[in-house]
Amino acid sequence: MRVLPFLPPLPLPPPLGPGPHPTGPSAALLKATALELVVLTAHVLLYPTGITGERQSVPGPAGPSAVPAVPGSTFPAEAATPAPSPAPPAGGGDHPPVVLLHGFIDNRSVFVLLRRSLAQRGRRHVESLNYSPLTCDIRTAAELLGRHVEEICARTGHREIDIVGHSLGGLIARYYVQRLGGDQRVRTLVTLGTPHGGTAVAPLASAHPIVRQMRTGSAPIEELRLPAPGCRTRFVSFWSELDRVIVPAEAARIDHPDLDAENVRVTGIGHLALLVHPTVAAAIRQALESGDPAAGTIPDAGAA
Repeated sequence: MRVLPFLPPLPLPPPLGPGPHPTGPSAALLKATALELVVLTAHVLLYPTGITGERQSVPGPAGPSAVPAVPGSTFPAEAATPAPSPAPPAGGGDHPPVVLLHGFIDNRSVFVLLRRSLAQRGRRHVESLNYSPLTCDIRTAAELLGRHVEEICARTGHREIDIVGHSLGGLIARYYVQRLGGDQRVRTLVTLGTPHGGTAVAPLASAHPIVRQMRTGSAPIEELRLPAPGCRTRFVSFWSELDRVIVPAEAARIDHPDLDAENVRVTGIGHLALLVHPTVAAAIRQALESGDPAAGTIPDAGAA
C-alpha cells in the first residue's frame, strides 16, 4: 500500500483587525470548523432538493423512457448528469459510469458540486443514489447497492463502474466490493472520510443500528479485516487530519494487505468539506481518469 503526498491546505482570508491572531494547529482547526459550518448551512438549504430520486431516463426509439428503481431496493432510480446517449459497446473508449453514494442521514444533494465537476471533465454518465435513512444494516444496503449496480451495467452496456462514497456510503460500497463479489463490477472505489477502521464519535447516535455498525470492533468492520485475496478493485481513500466525525482521523485510511489501496491525506479541512473542496474534486477526477491522484502537481485551489 502506498501513502500519497499531502494535498495543499485550504487557504482562508486572514482575520480582520489589529492584534495577535492564533497560529498553529488551533488556527487550522478554527478555519476548518468555520468552513464546515458554511458547508453545513449550504447543505441544509439544498437538502430538500435531493429527498426524492431523480427520474432516470435513457434514449429509446420512441423518445426517453423512465427506468424504474430496482425492485425491492431502498435506492430510488436516479438521473445521469447529463442524460446519457446510447452507450457504446463495453470495452469502448467511453468512461465507465460513476456512482455517487452519500453518507448517514444524507441524500444526493450533497454531491451537487462534485457531479458538476465530473460532468465538466467529460464524465457522460454520473448517478447519485439515495438510500433510506431507515436502512439499519450495512450488509443489506451493500446487497441492494449490488442490485442497482447490475441494473446500471445492463442499462449502459458497461461491464464496470466507478464509485465515489462519502462516509457511510464508502463503507457500504467497500462491503459490496470486498465481501459480496462487487470487485467484478467496480473498477475504482474512491472513499471520502469513510470509517474503514470504525469511529468512536457521537455516542448518543448509537441508538441507530447502522451507527453501531460503524463503531470500532463491530461485526461489519471486523469482516472487512478478513482476507480478501484476488480483490480486483482499486481503492483510493481520502482522509482528513481535521475530520471530527471519524475518530481517530486515521481510521479513514484503508490498511489491508490484500487490497490495492492508496491513502490520500488531506490537510486543513474537515469531514463535510471533502465533498466540496475543488482541490479534492480535482484529485478525485485524476484518480478516476489516470489511476493516480498524485500524478503531476495538484494545484492550490484557493479559498472556497
